[in-house]
Amino acid sequence: MKKIFLLIAIVSGLAVGAKAQTKEETQVANAVENMRKAMISGNKADLENVASDNLSYGHSSGKLQNKAEFVDAIVNKASVFVSISLTEQTIRVTGNTAIVRHILDAQTNDGGKPGNTKLGILLVFIKEHGEWKLLARQAYKLPVAP
Repeated sequence: MKKIFLLIAIVSGLAVGAKAQTKEETQVANAVENMRKAMISGNKADLENVASDNLSYGHSSGKLQNKAEFVDAIVNKASVFVSISLTEQTIRVTGNTAIVRHILDAQTNDGGKPGNTKLGILLVFIKEHGEWKLLARQAYKLPVAP
């Protein structure tokens, strides 16, 4: 009986600590996941579908790309993502705009050279014709632990 009570207490505590996503936050999270998958697959149509025509895509190096440049870099394998893991994601929706922050940890193979990257990412999505589209992205280097 004590084990059942303890289990109920633990589950209840977890439920109280968890924050439920709104419908809009869930839709934005799905758009982020679609972008992650498209960046790994390199599928041109999927990449074009996730991005707004007005995309401003910022790299941690300071390089900026528009939508066509972002798509072409992945489709033409200038940027190759073998895997992408997103952690510590937060989503805040205000009207037709959403701000997403997360840590991106990726295995890459740019120019046939395997590598790893870990970056902080800020994404801005806007709702266009009922769909969440990536309007802006800025990556930043994370401090290296001593």
